[in-house]
Amino acid sequence: MQLFITHLFSENPADRFFFFCVVIAVVVSIVLHELAHGWMAIRLGDDTPIRLGRMTGNPLVHMGPWSLLALAIAGIAWGQMPIDPSRLRGRYGGTKVALAGPAMNLLLAVVCLTAFAVWVGLGGNATDGTVAGNGQQMLWIGGMINLVLMCFNLMPIPPLDGSHVAADLSAGYRRFVSDPANQGALMIGFFFAFAMSQPLMILCTRVAVNYIGLIRGVVS
Repeated sequence: MQLFITHLFSENPADRFFFFCVVIAVVVSIVLHELAHGWMAIRLGDDTPIRLGRMTGNPLVHMGPWSLLALAIAGIAWGQMPIDPSRLRGRYGGTKVALAGPAMNLLLAVVCLTAFAVWVGLGGNATDGTVAGNGQQMLWIGGMINLVLMCFNLMPIPPLDGSHVAADLSAGYRRFVSDPANQGALMIGFFFAFAMSQPLMILCTRVAVNYIGLIRGVVS
């Protein structure tokens, strides 16, 4: 399997540009995803993100060096926003905080894909390697990455956001994930989630193409 970082050292300029597009899109998406968790937690009464200095745009704070290194080498990354669920106001405070991250990814996906669709609808597909072509590629990659991140994080498998939603809404699920005897099954479930990345990418691509076609039909 080819490592993601090989794109950086490719002789093809398109491969190198693709590498930088993905890295920038993933870093920005994860940082804003984590900040969205923090903003919602603060709104609901938990100042943990502020006290721990996590309300910053610094990727090293949210992702850490190992996540950034994994992104550069393998194209895989993660982030974290510490919160204290006991400080959250409201019955479904945990659900709101968990969903804030994927909601941010959805917003970013809609912004990127809409901008891409309007650009292509009004000006056509730009030539690869040109400034316009690079701009359109950045928007497409940004939209796709955020769409995939949203769907992936909604899976009800720890430590993904969907598991926090499920645990907040279901006492039975909460007991299941907190039982040490079930940790092996949960680990298998997490690897299964990664195995679903390719089908998820195909599904998100279809959704994105249909959405772009709809927007282009409106602006053309």
